[in-house]
Amino acid sequence: MRGLIHIYTGEGKGKSTAAVGLSIRCAGRGKKVLYTQFLKDNSSGELAVLSRTENIRVLPCPESYGFYWKMTDSQKEEATKTYSSLLEAAAHEAVAGEYRMLVLDEIIAAYNCNLIDRAYLLEFLKNRPEGLEVVLTGRNPSEELLELADYVSEIRKIKHPYDRGIGARDGIEK
Repeated sequence: MRGLIHIYTGEGKGKSTAAVGLSIRCAGRGKKVLYTQFLKDNSSGELAVLSRTENIRVLPCPESYGFYWKMTDSQKEEATKTYSSLLEAAAHEAVAGEYRMLVLDEIIAAYNCNLIDRAYLLEFLKNRPEGLEVVLTGRNPSEELLELADYVSEIRKIKHPYDRGIGARDGIEK
């Protein structure tokens, strides 16, 4: 079966949730899934359940740097090394481990902020194993990512509690 590229994008809540749902669907059919996150701190609730789910392996990011706009230049340099290494490790493991699906949660933000090796990601997507499904999440995907994608789903915000000052809540947004 040919693997395709999915993008979940938009200003609305639910991009990562959609990727989690697709991961569970894939694993539920006995297929191996590799799931990793960029620009997050490994504390979101979905990682806890995904790491206990048969056929899903969570590859954690070894370091969290917080929001991009709050990083110093030296933190951006360090984050670029960390996230580029994470991308390479995920790509290598997805290929070597014969996974059916690779989820790169918030990779689009890392790509847009130049916190990964952009050329590496593009080459990997173009030359991925035929059976590997790849899921990318994040806002404002570049034209080159959109061109490579087979699915592009936009999640549009109509209303969100954050607009009224309600922060992220355990089990709902994190």
